[in-house]
Amino acid sequence: MQSTPITAAVLVIGDEILSGRTQDTNTHYIANYLHQIGIDLCEARIVADDEAEIVAAVNALRQRYHYLFTTGGIGPTHDDITADAVARAFGLEIKEDARALAMLRERFSEMELNPARRRMARIPVGAELVPNALSKAPGFWLGNVIVMAGVPAIMQSMLDTVGQKLEVGVQMLVETIQAGAIAEGRYAMQLEEIARHYDGVSIGSYPSFTSQGMRNQIVLRSRDSERLEQAALQVRQMISEIISLD
Repeated sequence: MQSTPITAAVLVIGDEILSGRTQDTNTHYIANYLHQIGIDLCEARIVADDEAEIVAAVNALRQRYHYLFTTGGIGPTHDDITADAVARAFGLEIKEDARALAMLRERFSEMELNPARRRMARIPVGAELVPNALSKAPGFWLGNVIVMAGVPAIMQSMLDTVGQKLEVGVQMLVETIQAGAIAEGRYAMQLEEIARHYDGVSIGSYPSFTSQGMRNQIVLRSRDSERLEQAALQVRQMISEIISLD
């Protein structure tokens, strides 16, 4: 486990996400999963089924972060071009992989294994396969890029498999303080002062609308438990003082 942060990005691929036809739930799941094991998700992008755009995004994100997770575009249809785009991004050849084909044969007969389904066995040369316990068509891991399916259940299964092999950092600690109906404007300046004083502690205020009206939460995040505790104490004292004035 590293003391320095391990960072990651998610690249969601698919016209269906951008058109609104399909809701992206994968990013939320990946973010929560990575948070639990001590990896910071720092960026998420959505791109269309356009090879040049996928290549550009893969190259930008894989150079910026420790890991890049992609979802979508590895199925049997003509618009499933993620594998080709990732191969192009790395400057590698892509061809039918005997290991991937063997996985597909666990589910499909030779008659069922038509050219469309065999597309799912096309893997960039040198990539490690990511098994798929649900539908057998694998994802793959190339460099620091982990390519997974877009179907949520399959993606989650793949993430469970690769999660055991990821390099992780110190887990981020979180403290949530209820500010109730106190308006943000009443504590914004004090909260900024506390945040400035406690370097290494991220502090944010998050309003929400409930059946009781607007409510605010103040969320503090840090890898330093002592500083997090000290900052949280200051925030609680601030909230108590405001309430005492009402």
